[in-house]
Order: sequence, then C-alpha cells, then structure tokens
Amino acid sequence: MSRLAEIADFLGTGGPIILLLVVLSLLSLSLIVIKISDLWNSTSGGDLRATSVKAYETSGAEEAAKILNSGKSPADRILAFAMSPQARALSTDVRESEIARRGNQEISRMNRFLRILEVIAMISPLLGLLGTVLGMIQSFQQLELAEGAANAAVLAGGIWQALLTTAAGLLVAIPAAVAANLLAARVEIATYNIEDGVAQFLTASDNSTSIAER
Repeated sequence: MSRLAEIADFLGTGGPIILLLVVLSLLSLSLIVIKISDLWNSTSGGDLRATSVKAYETSGAEEAAKILNSGKSPADRILAFAMSPQARALSTDVRESEIARRGNQEISRMNRFLRILEVIAMISPLLGLLGTVLGMIQSFQQLELAEGAANAAVLAGGIWQALLTTAAGLLVAIPAAVAANLLAARVEIATYNIEDGVAQFLTASDNSTSIAER
C-alpha cells in the first residue's frame, strides 16, 4: 500500500494535468494495440493475389476466387469480391464503381483511430507545457507571499514539480507520434496493394474479354 500511496502522491504533485496525461497515455496505448492487431495482416498476400490473377486468365474466375479464400488482407477481400459471381453479374461500370466503394470502405476502416493518435501526439506536449506554466506561476506566487523568506530549496521544489508535467507530456506524445506514423505508413502500403490488385484484375478481365470477342 505504501508503494501505491507514493505513486498517487507523485501523480498528485503534477495536479489535474498529470491525471489527464495518464488518461491520454492509457487511451493511446489501447489504440496502438488495437491498430497493430487490426493492421497485422493488412499488407500480406502479394504472391497469393498474383497467383489468383494468373489463374483468372487461365482457369476462370471461380478457380481464381478459390485461391483467395485463405487471404486475410483488405486487398485479398476486394479482389475476391471482384472475382465473385455477384460482381460478374454487374455491368462493367457498376462493377468498377462497387469495387471502388468497397475499397474506400476498407481504407476508411484501416484509418480508423489513427486521427485520435495524431491528436494525442499533438496535444500532450501542449498540456505538459500548460501544466508547467501553471506550476511556475504558482511557485512564484508562493515566493512573493513569502516576502523573501523562502529559500532556494523551496523554489527548486516548486520548479521541478512544474516541469514534471512537461516531461509527462513528452512521454505520452512520443510513442503516440511514432505509432501513428508507422501505422499510417502501413495503411499506405495496404492502400497501394488494393489499387494494384484491382488494376491487375481489371487488366486481366479486359484481356479475357478481348480474347472472347475474337
């Protein structure tokens, strides 16, 4: 219990700003874990899609779609839909529009919560700076009220307590900023994979149509 009391006292030293930063830290950590799990397989399946497109050209859509059954990435799901009987029953324009809509849905889902991480990374240092400024104001007010009776130790204690919030803000912001950028880069790769997979399929589809018309 003494250890918990020390932690509570330490957090209380920084005031409500520290408590807010603790909440943001827990939220940031939770979002990072969620997004890592969500995007774990987002860039996989490149060889699978290439094999599927080749099978589409040689063996038809049904065989190609079966290859994608084991796919786990957004690009795999979009390509599997493009090769499905449901999509092939649509006109070319409608099919391409529906593929684009589903692709945008996948991209939107992958980007979910990343903006919150970016906001946490942006405001945490500002909150830390605000806490430091408020703490410094309080320290100098106490020094003024002491009318010169305060010693350097008292003033130094007030200053380190004020600076505590700046350090806490940076500790929250740095992991959130790094995670947001790395996860955003992964989303960009997954987005490219969707676009590349769809482009390969449409090219193969056009080639198959041209051959059938001859």
